Amino acid sequence: MPLLQMKEIFTPLKIIGIRIFKCTDGYLYIKFLNRPRKRFLSSK
Repeated sequence: MPLLQMKEIFTPLKIIGIRIFKCTDGYLYIKFLNRPRKRFLSSK
């Protein structure tokens, strides 16, 4: 699996533990508390 570079996007959901990341390929990933990131949407 290739190494992905991700940047965290600030949303109010971060307060309750839901964090959203955007990778350099244009995909969005969601992370809930301590669970692994999962692909959420394609923004291409």
